[in-house]
Amino acid sequence: MSERPALQLRDRAVKALKDDQMRQAVRNAVDRLSGNKEKAARELPHWEQWREQTRLIRQHTIDNLDYYLKMLTDNVRKAGGQVHFALTAEAARGIITGLCQQYEAKLVVKSKSMVTEEIHLNPALEKAGMEVVESDLAEYILQLAGETPSHIIVPAIHKNRYQIADLFSQVAGEKVESDTPALTRFARQTLREKFMEADIGITGCNFAVAETGSVTLVTNEGNARLSTALPRVVISVMGMERLVPAFEDLETVLSMLPRSATGQKLTSYISVINGPRQAADIDGCEKFHLVIVDNGRSRILADEEYRQSLNCIRCGACFNVCPVYRQIGGHAYGSVYGGPIGSVITPLLENDFAFWGELPYASTLCAACTSTCPAKIPLQELLLKLRAHRVSAGYTNTFEKIAFGLWKRFFKLPGTYKFAMKAASLGQKPLVKNGYITARIPLLANWTNSRYLPAAADETFRDRWKKRKKQVSP
Repeated sequence: MSERPALQLRDRAVKALKDDQMRQAVRNAVDRLSGNKEKAARELPHWEQWREQTRLIRQHTIDNLDYYLKMLTDNVRKAGGQVHFALTAEAARGIITGLCQQYEAKLVVKSKSMVTEEIHLNPALEKAGMEVVESDLAEYILQLAGETPSHIIVPAIHKNRYQIADLFSQVAGEKVESDTPALTRFARQTLREKFMEADIGITGCNFAVAETGSVTLVTNEGNARLSTALPRVVISVMGMERLVPAFEDLETVLSMLPRSATGQKLTSYISVINGPRQAADIDGCEKFHLVIVDNGRSRILADEEYRQSLNCIRCGACFNVCPVYRQIGGHAYGSVYGGPIGSVITPLLENDFAFWGELPYASTLCAACTSTCPAKIPLQELLLKLRAHRVSAGYTNTFEKIAFGLWKRFFKLPGTYKFAMKAASLGQKPLVKNGYITARIPLLANWTNSRYLPAAADETFRDRWKKRKKQVSP
């Protein structure tokens, strides 16, 4: 169970809307990323066929997940690695912490990994007395700031270079210039020393390949390669759905992942780990462990509709086109996973519709997320189902229940519907100005505080229809 934010979703969103710097940084970044993605989609022939192939690969994998997980496990062990299954986040933290203690680790370097964010690994390792250093540049920035990622691909999307320079200057003990070469030079020099001294490297897993037992990592900085090549022990952590059957399937998903995420044809580095170093290898780790995390995924798998959310390839394309995300950024979601996909999977992973069930309401249901998803996940349909799930479970406030009860009472019969329309048309008159209700009415304040509410027509459609029929009748 994740730690709940102190504020409710609405209050977190209101707080985010007051942060002009964050909103401008997010808007600039998502405009650039979504523009790059559209250009990449135009340049790759038969884009829709690539999307369909990606969907088929992911659906086939998820539908046969038990079979491919066993194949993966057998092949990792054949290559000399060890496999651990963790049913919960707590179990995963215990396994990884135990391994680090077993190898007497003092310094751990990590490459970017959302699943380790999900299980809150860093605090557990630090509590056990280890120094943990994030080696992805954006994650390193957030670690210094004491913040969580606000985007699945671009974790520090909300930071500008002046804020980053301030963070680096605190570490350096002197002023670090805010130009990009100076910032990257400082990060490279600082992190390179950590790579050389680290006892253990911890990575995520973009995709494991079941037929070979391989773990694939994609980065633009090469930090995952250094995290796996220099420390003598490597621990890879993967959500249990993060695999493909074969290398030919990997070719498809790795063609779609960077194009959908940033518009790149390929990421700068693609690293494939096949267990620990073998006799003929010139580098690599001495010990390799793969930790496979369930943490609620089996529960999602059991539902035929929700299981489609496990098809996600974690590209973040849905973030970049979401009108809600571009206004409030990632932290307002309160979850490790923000954006449309986070609004779907967080209540399911947490199995908590009372608190996290608010997230599906952080959507306009415009379906832009579904249109851009490379795995063709019907995100807006899943968001609607989650809303219905929350209502049927009784997690709605009293006013909402009364309002929809009255709506049902008045609108299911023609007579009461006509009466309600007439009453609304007459009752609104003191509140209407230039065709809109602009007054701040307590029960409608969430709408009228930020926008105008269109007034009901003076004459209903039924009345106009009657008049028109009389006019055209002989």
